[in-house]
Amino acid sequence: MKKYNHLKIEKKWQKKWEKEGVFVARDNDPRPKFYALIEFPYPSGEGLHVGHPRSYTAMDIIARKRRMEGYNVLFPIGFDSFGLPTENYAIKTGRPPSEITKENIANFTKQLKMLGFSFDWDRAVTTSDPSYYKWTQWIFLQFFKHGLAYKKKMTINWCPKDKIGLANEEVVDGCCERCGTAVEKREKEQWMLAITKYADKLLEGLKDVDYIERAKVQQENWIGKSTGALLQFTVVSSQFTDKIEVFTTRPDTLFGATYMVLAPEHKIIKNVKLKIKNWDEVEKYIDTVKKKTEQERMNVEREKTGVELKGIKAINPATKEEIPIWVADYVLAGYGTGAIMAVPGHDGRDFEFAKKFGLKVREVVSPSPGLRPSSPAGRGGSKNFPSPSGRGEGDGGAYTGPGILINSGRFNGLAHETAKWKITESVGGTRKVTYKLRDWVFSRQRYWGEPIPLVWCDKCKEWVSIPESALPLKLPKVEKYQPTDTGESPLAAMEKWVKTKCPRCGGPARRETDTMPNWAGSSWYFLRYCDPHNNKEFASMEKLKYWMGSPSPQSSPIKGEEAIGNPPPLVGGVRGGVDWYNGGMEHTVLHLLYSRFWNQFLYDIGVVPTREPYKKRTSHGIILGEDGEKMSKSRGNVVNPDDIIKQYGADTLRLYEMFMGPFDQAVPWSTKSIAGVQRFLEKVWQLGSKISETSKISETSVERLLHKTIKKVTGDIEAMKFNTAIAAMMTLVNEMSKEDKLSVTSYELLLTLLHPFAPHITEELWNRIHRPSPGLRPPSPLGRGEGEGMLCQQPWSKYDPALVKDEEIELVIQVNGKVRDLVRVSVDISEEEAKVLAFQNEKVAKWFHGQEVKDVIFVKGKLINIVTQ
Repeated sequence: MKKYNHLKIEKKWQKKWEKEGVFVARDNDPRPKFYALIEFPYPSGEGLHVGHPRSYTAMDIIARKRRMEGYNVLFPIGFDSFGLPTENYAIKTGRPPSEITKENIANFTKQLKMLGFSFDWDRAVTTSDPSYYKWTQWIFLQFFKHGLAYKKKMTINWCPKDKIGLANEEVVDGCCERCGTAVEKREKEQWMLAITKYADKLLEGLKDVDYIERAKVQQENWIGKSTGALLQFTVVSSQFTDKIEVFTTRPDTLFGATYMVLAPEHKIIKNVKLKIKNWDEVEKYIDTVKKKTEQERMNVEREKTGVELKGIKAINPATKEEIPIWVADYVLAGYGTGAIMAVPGHDGRDFEFAKKFGLKVREVVSPSPGLRPSSPAGRGGSKNFPSPSGRGEGDGGAYTGPGILINSGRFNGLAHETAKWKITESVGGTRKVTYKLRDWVFSRQRYWGEPIPLVWCDKCKEWVSIPESALPLKLPKVEKYQPTDTGESPLAAMEKWVKTKCPRCGGPARRETDTMPNWAGSSWYFLRYCDPHNNKEFASMEKLKYWMGSPSPQSSPIKGEEAIGNPPPLVGGVRGGVDWYNGGMEHTVLHLLYSRFWNQFLYDIGVVPTREPYKKRTSHGIILGEDGEKMSKSRGNVVNPDDIIKQYGADTLRLYEMFMGPFDQAVPWSTKSIAGVQRFLEKVWQLGSKISETSKISETSVERLLHKTIKKVTGDIEAMKFNTAIAAMMTLVNEMSKEDKLSVTSYELLLTLLHPFAPHITEELWNRIHRPSPGLRPPSPLGRGEGEGMLCQQPWSKYDPALVKDEEIELVIQVNGKVRDLVRVSVDISEEEAKVLAFQNEKVAKWFHGQEVKDVIFVKGKLINIVTQ
């Protein structure tokens, strides 16, 4: 056979697949449906890097296998095209973002098609296309009409040089990522989505979905539901009293509260400014904190900082003791009440803070009636750490577990859970449920985003939605993409666009000039794929019910053992949703949470058929550079897939990315290792020269291995163990290569197995078998009930259950539970035969010689154990 020409053959089949429309999903097809989803890419100017194909190839393997199993598969693609990088490039070059985006999408499309992914391109969506964001705006209006979208003044990151609001991700070490200027904090009104009203529903929904456990835990932690108590501490100074409210999940530790900590933004600090004796020091500290992001402040590994508010004290409502009040950056105004009661004996952060500043620690919960010997409180119940300069190591730590109350007055001896509510009641506190989750900031002072379809009417004195018939509200063309001097978006400078009439009263009004965040379009794109060309609604209920519904097990075209690994994604709960969604672990919190929130809201207003959007969610590890670091332009370790495809071929790249390591783990790129995968494909290609019309699969020694490989690859694909599936196929090909002749059927079965991984080469070889050309012998009949056609349209390989059973096993022979020998025996060996074998084995006999045999334990197919007295 001639050498495999990957460039010529891959282009050939990509064109043929597209021309024949073999990957087009059919609405309401009688076959059971399967909806496979990837996270659609952001079309950056750099194009794809080799990290993108890892996730896409995995789901392409799933999608191709499902089609071969008889499913009507929806495997769509689109582009998440609004975003900051494109806008920054527009600012730098003066070119319109829409023009830049169009070029980037064309490049991404070319790259994706070069890789042979079986996407349904007829359903492609682009979030910055007015025909798409018309419905993003429509959904926002539904939030607004139902009271879930509102405007609120809040603190933002502000770059005084660029005169622009910054996302937390754009602040590095307190400075603007783009220009390096020190970032300030400013108050600004922002649009919010009330996701907190869905906190309980979002938690409840996690019970009904098949997500990896880590993703569920991350979402639960992000929502952070806590049941605790609201307690009031009196603030005292000369001729002054006030109250500070705190929320705590551990009111049982109130007797151990030895100081309080306020967030630098807490309003009471300004109220008592004149009473604070070290105000200059406090003010300087607060100004320093303003330059830090929330992420920096929440970093538990960072050294604690803070300043005492000298001149004022708080009264512990349980002990009636005066305790100091501090301001520290590790307390955030947006969490709880912006104030905490610090219990260093039972909270790690409080303990570290107390240790640094020499504050009192009192233990009030003990794991036993007595004190722990290692307790920092010692037997006296409390202590002061020495001053920071004199303290030593080995001072112990905070005890955060359950236990019995001590040093707590009349509550001593109570279990901590019982004491929680008794202490709360005794000081006049109240029970309360809180969440770490905060409402979603949903506006940006940017140009390249969806315009918010609202106007402010001076006469109506409120925000008014524009008519749905006026959607989409399109982005106007602007001359400059920089924000205005006031920090508003570039749209604010478009007076003709901004000035309009109120849709309600006809009076003068001004359009909202903020735009939506880049999360907006990606929060519902999976719904639009179901009906992408509908200009009357975002998607018809009929098509949503079909694609987001849940097929019954009875409708599955694969039965019994042949369905290994298939049931979980196919027979999901009544809530339905996308059958299988794969994406990065970095998106398992925000994107996944936001899209679940949108879908649950749309379900509540009756426009989607399922409460949860995704039945199953899996994630993949990233591909690192050859240096083991994350790929980035600055490190110079980015690998362009175009170069790999040109040299080695798309099939080699696809196969290598699935073979390079466990799919859920980060793995380093290795260009040297690609050659080995290429050699494997060349070996598959050369096997075609061994096909014989007279050879039968039963006559070859690879028959049993072939059927075992079919079973393993089938199961490994469902478990996303792509590397071990490929390893099994490599073993099979090596054994096939030793044969003088191969039957057509055995070669067909191999090609079918390999096809989802390497579709181009297998499609070409299948075509050559069924349309003979020089180098391949004429084929014998298929023998599998299928006629002519492309390989991607053939049924998935089936294994013979009788042939996957081992004829021999390795019998373990034990004496008193210890392994003394391993012997190859027939799989059907009887207990009597095993006894004879064990007692006559010289290696084994010496271990029980001269001893009385008390019992013989036989486990069929595994072991025999001789038990002596």
